[in-house]
Amino acid sequence: MNLYLVSRRALLVYLVCISSAAFSFGQGFQREFKSASGNTIEIVNLSGRIDITTLTSQADSELNAEAAPIRSTVSAVSSQPIIDTEIIIESVRGRTRIEVLPSYVGKRIDLSVVVPERTRLRIKTTEGEVRISGNIELADVTTTTGTIAADVPVDEVKYKLLWTASRPRFLSDFELEKVKEGSGGKFEVKGTYKPPIDVDAATGDDSIVDDGDGVSASSGKAKKPGKKVRESKIVNLNFTTDRGIILLNIPPNEVASDLRERPLTAAAKAIVRSGDSILTEAIRRASPKYFGDYARTLPPMKREPAFSSRPENTEPAAAMKRAAVRVTDQFNRAMPGLTAADFVVTENGIEREILKVDATTAPFNLVLLVDVSGSVDNYVNFIRKAARNFVDTVDRNDRVSIVLFNDDVKVLSKFTTDKGTLSESLDTFDAGGATAYYDALAYTLADTLRPMRGERTAIVVLTDGDDNRSFLSFDGLLGSIQESGALIYPLYVPSALIATSESIRSGGEIDPLRTRYMTLTTKAEGEGAKLASISGGIYYPITQLSQIQKAFDDIVVQLRTAYAITYRSDSSEITGNRASPRTKVRVKRVNLFANLGPVSRVREQ
Repeated sequence: MNLYLVSRRALLVYLVCISSAAFSFGQGFQREFKSASGNTIEIVNLSGRIDITTLTSQADSELNAEAAPIRSTVSAVSSQPIIDTEIIIESVRGRTRIEVLPSYVGKRIDLSVVVPERTRLRIKTTEGEVRISGNIELADVTTTTGTIAADVPVDEVKYKLLWTASRPRFLSDFELEKVKEGSGGKFEVKGTYKPPIDVDAATGDDSIVDDGDGVSASSGKAKKPGKKVRESKIVNLNFTTDRGIILLNIPPNEVASDLRERPLTAAAKAIVRSGDSILTEAIRRASPKYFGDYARTLPPMKREPAFSSRPENTEPAAAMKRAAVRVTDQFNRAMPGLTAADFVVTENGIEREILKVDATTAPFNLVLLVDVSGSVDNYVNFIRKAARNFVDTVDRNDRVSIVLFNDDVKVLSKFTTDKGTLSESLDTFDAGGATAYYDALAYTLADTLRPMRGERTAIVVLTDGDDNRSFLSFDGLLGSIQESGALIYPLYVPSALIATSESIRSGGEIDPLRTRYMTLTTKAEGEGAKLASISGGIYYPITQLSQIQKAFDDIVVQLRTAYAITYRSDSSEITGNRASPRTKVRVKRVNLFANLGPVSRVREQ
């Protein structure tokens, strides 16, 4: 049930964001109608999406109460004005029919419908999405290519999923029966899911419900009088689609780019071994069979506690401490030239005396993450040159590791300061294959940089930004990125830009107009900017190849622009080499922000 509540909250937040965005540019329509638990609502919207959420009535929230009609709502949005005759609502004897009839071909109208819990739904669309969130009695949904996403309680779920014109594509947060192939190229997944009974360790009582006579239906043990437990109710899901995707209790924004169940890659296995519970769970959902096979070969997991839960050091209080601090403006660009007068340091809300502020010279642990997938095939020489230019640009004391990725990862060079070794390693790879970018980024965080948490770490990415093979989704990475503390500097280079450069050097013909429109995808642009923003790095969209070296030069400047703040302290609280959460650093100047890094004790001189 906890998984259901968490995933439902995520989905509801997502739906609210989508609905708000739609209303911002569209024309709205809203109507109320009466409905009650157990009623049937039929919805036909062939030209748009359908979102369903459930609402609990007061009567329905009390045990043994009669289902009472409540006011349900239908909301509609479109990029064009909506007229009343385009949305038909008819209610007769506990059955409501809602049909969208656009006034002209090609007009899209999206529906959001709020209904009582335990409603029976019958929904039809073509390529439009259908999303259902809440405790419904029945959902009978038909689409052609539209995604069907249901987020429902899992006390007991009966499901029948049918694909009539393609192999199945689905993800579920609970285990489903095996796919069966029928006649005429149809595929079916059918069964009933009940979660394992949670037996109380102390009493052995596996009580589930009160059947009305004060005796547990499961154990036969007498219950305390007056204690009422809602009887679990079955959710029935009948989904039929030609070629659509079906999601069961999986937020749509956490769906990976490749839904085929396949063996785990080296990157996926390393992520599982790392103990990162969020990333591991995402891989389990993407490939449950192969995940289970691999998990059974591993020893019992010993998960590392999060930084916030590690026991704090109890050594005697330090008279002085030194904190590594990076200061950025609202564009995440590092700000040089600050002095002690620009900072305020507090511990437990008490301001501390700042003794001095120095420009830090501590080296970085840098990972150069390089895309060598098929999208950049035949441009190996360009990749090698760009990577060597980065190695030549970084400070001689910085430790660099080079990790390549296509449909899997390969560590080309472990951390070293030897630029000759790094350069030689770049002669040992070829390009080709699919692009598992998100998995490679997660691997770098969970494996390559994991032993260095609390140190100064950064990832420089050279890619076109598109992913087509990862087990993980982009949104599934964000929490791990924030926890890692690693700065990320994405350099996104359109592969067509590299092709044009190669063609120029070989004397080929160039279409100047086409060249103007060789850009990144909108999806890649948005994700690149977000990666930099949440990690504290900078995003570099490359439109000319000459900008790559400029970006490398700028990254080195950004990395070197940090401060070591020495201050007096009477607190012993240090978690590893990280400051206590009660240690704060603030910059007095407007629109400047301090990012607190490692903290260490300093002996009196």
